[in-house]
Amino acid sequence: MQELTIQIPGTAEQRYPIVIGTGLLPSLWPRLESEVGPHAKFVVTDANLVSAGHLEALLAGRNVPHFAIKPPGEPSKTVQTAVAIVEAMEKACLGRDAVVVALGGGTVGDIAGFAAAIFKRGVPVVQIPTTTLAQADSAIGGKTGVDSSVSKNAFGAFWHPAAVYIDTATLETLDERNYRAGLVESVKHALIADSGYFDFLERHLDEILERKADVLETVAGYNCRIKGAVVAEDPREKNNRRMLNYGHTIGHAVEAASGYELLHGEAVAIGIVAAGLIEAEMGLAEPPRRQRVQSIFERLGVPVTLPPHISEDKVLDLLKHDKKAVGRWPRFVLIARLGEAYTSSGQYAVEVERRTVENVLRKLK
Repeated sequence: MQELTIQIPGTAEQRYPIVIGTGLLPSLWPRLESEVGPHAKFVVTDANLVSAGHLEALLAGRNVPHFAIKPPGEPSKTVQTAVAIVEAMEKACLGRDAVVVALGGGTVGDIAGFAAAIFKRGVPVVQIPTTTLAQADSAIGGKTGVDSSVSKNAFGAFWHPAAVYIDTATLETLDERNYRAGLVESVKHALIADSGYFDFLERHLDEILERKADVLETVAGYNCRIKGAVVAEDPREKNNRRMLNYGHTIGHAVEAASGYELLHGEAVAIGIVAAGLIEAEMGLAEPPRRQRVQSIFERLGVPVTLPPHISEDKVLDLLKHDKKAVGRWPRFVLIARLGEAYTSSGQYAVEVERRTVENVLRKLK
């Protein structure tokens, strides 16, 4: 078991614990009560977690009000779902002493965190991530939000969790496609911050795909330390934290253009390949590095090119709505070398000419 602390300077929360282990869920509730407090709890989960037995394992027969998001996944990541959760909390007669417990993947964590941020002007949220994506990335750092009809994560708030509990055993019930796609965020962390971690992923990928518990705990530890350090330096994404968006600028556009048929990690893999091509156009990427990235994605079985039904023009149009857009054109996060994000004039989100992006999108087809 590993226990880490995430420092959040300049906020009321100041810090929160991350606990990583295998088989934590059945005995977690008493610890949660002890560490978070005996306040009224409200669990947000989804139908997949209910059918997998994870909600039952967590509650162990306790009568705790909960909300199961239906259908699971990105299509439910809307303002309407957040409103439904808040109204369910109202009907349960919860007040400002309530604690929201998010049990699930990235969608559950994002929606539950957003609902917690807006309920009674804000109540604590505890994250219990159950997917490779959420355990690597979305449960940590306090970004919450929902999608609009136009773009991803259009509405949201920074709302840091009171605690994060990672039980790698919950990954045993995750389907293969989601499991593999979520590992893309681990690759991203290695690319932006730790070349040694990238080496580890290359050497141990077969064991990771076999879901070996000790290796998964090591992976979770790497991810939490990398993201935690970045968030501690820049909790409100003024600059350094933008490096976590590596591959996400084009990735988010591709994800939305697919009508969310592509999983988030699949779209980010395409975005990371696109970032590598941009780096090549700008003289930042040496061929061996790009080949290593391509190889690890091929071993994961995630896409590395634009699906035939997604047009370059659609992606270009969606890029105008990116949160980092200035003058209706986004800034891009790039890497200078394996394990190091690129900066220009001290900024991690840099200008890239539109024609460069157009050239790259053509190469992705």
